[in-house]
Amino acid sequence: MSQDIYIIDGARTPFLKARNAPGPFAAADLATTAGRALLMRQRFDPDQLDEVILGCASPSPDEVNIGRVVALRMGCGLKVPGWTVMRNCASGMQALDSAMNNIRAGRSQLVLAGGVDALSRAPLLFSDAMVRWLSGWYAAKTTGARVAQLRRFRLGNLAPVIGIMKGLTDPIVGQLMGQTAENLAWTFGISREQMDAYAVQSHQRVAAAQDAGHFDAEIVPLIDRDGTVYKADDGLRRDASPAGLAKLKPFFDKQYGQVTAGNSSQITDGAAWLVLASAAAVERFGLQPLARIVDSEWAGLAPDQMGLGPVHAAVPLLQRHGLQPRDLDAWEINEAFAAQVIACLRALQDERYCREHFGLAQAPGAPLSDRLNVDGGAVALGHPVGASGARIVLHLVNVLRRQGGGRGVASICIGGGQGGAMLVETVQ
Repeated sequence: MSQDIYIIDGARTPFLKARNAPGPFAAADLATTAGRALLMRQRFDPDQLDEVILGCASPSPDEVNIGRVVALRMGCGLKVPGWTVMRNCASGMQALDSAMNNIRAGRSQLVLAGGVDALSRAPLLFSDAMVRWLSGWYAAKTTGARVAQLRRFRLGNLAPVIGIMKGLTDPIVGQLMGQTAENLAWTFGISREQMDAYAVQSHQRVAAAQDAGHFDAEIVPLIDRDGTVYKADDGLRRDASPAGLAKLKPFFDKQYGQVTAGNSSQITDGAAWLVLASAAAVERFGLQPLARIVDSEWAGLAPDQMGLGPVHAAVPLLQRHGLQPRDLDAWEINEAFAAQVIACLRALQDERYCREHFGLAQAPGAPLSDRLNVDGGAVALGHPVGASGARIVLHLVNVLRRQGGGRGVASICIGGGQGGAMLVETVQ
């Protein structure tokens, strides 16, 4: 805690919405493009990094240690270690936290850390029945044995298992992430109209931010093999309206639910990076910090309430520094679901909840609306799981500097029942 951790710079790709087919870029392509552009504008050479840390929740089989793959592709050289971390939705934030710990321990001075996922390329898997049949087929050594195995084949064996649905299902409680959002909607009495209204606001804020150029400084354009250029996040719906969203049917609880594709984050591909440095590295390379990460916090809670993770991480973080939510100049809560963000705000204002879970005599209150996700969030931008934790820290820094400095918190809910939060302040 005694050593400052400086944010020197950051960059990300546009977030590209999955459209029921593999996207144009693999995860390593996304991370390499954004990272290479970021490193090219630094005062140090890529091989002067001490390490590269990349969060990824769903690496492809040929990119298992994707952190090392990308480090080599970016030109960091053979001697710069590259490694991969995974904490579900907070994998990108975990990469930043791991970099902080190594800098504070003296093992590193200059680190490139971030996150990536290409969720459109999540695999289709064989069912267990098909795997067992294939095992029997390959074990059959005679014509008779193979004929017998063919007779055991059933067309139903060919039904694929959708990998991303498995990944978004909590193995402890057996619920999809959207079902946990339904739990919060029921607990806090959040209506469908309130969810849809929040979703519309997210699209409107992203549209306004795009028009004002607020994402331009952080986005590195992508170019596919056909020469198509991707300059901006493409999940935005400028025509989003309460009436339009009201037409969508519930996705996770079709009979009683209220969470729809329209008031949930989008399945998306994207990458985000930040350069972190110690004071010694700042002096050595003549760097100009944008901000510093003051502190971080991780928390655990019931898996079926995972959407409240930002509250469970942020409350003790703020307590440690004598702060209240309204003391902050900006706050990013990753928008996994509209219901989840609304539930976080209500929990922060609920005296009973804060007393039972944090031992507080008084609820700390929610952040001001005009300081929360001021440029929209994942409902409109998308949620490439491994990248989102890094993106919200990067964008928080940009918001704070645009508004004249100050302090802010980036917080995120994590599948499995966890939460993460980082306290950041700008450096003038």
